[in-house]
Amino acid sequence: MQLWYTQVYYKPILKEVIVMAISYKKLWKLLIDRDMMKKDLQRLAGVSSASITKLGKNENVNTEILQKICTALECDIGDIMEMIPD
Repeated sequence: MQLWYTQVYYKPILKEVIVMAISYKKLWKLLIDRDMMKKDLQRLAGVSSASITKLGKNENVNTEILQKICTALECDIGDIMEMIPD
């Protein structure tokens, strides 16, 4: 019985990496449309003031925080945030 061996060479392919940033402008507009303040959102969603501050700076927050906000505002995640090219 004869065995054939095949060698496979993998070349790394460099792809362009697109860096995206998170924007919570939609959240702030939604609050304005509903005549709400950040403090109102904090109490309604049961999140900390530190989380609200992070959102205000477009920083990353835990998905649990985003879920609480969406539940409190009865909206979808796409209604409060968006990804934009950095």
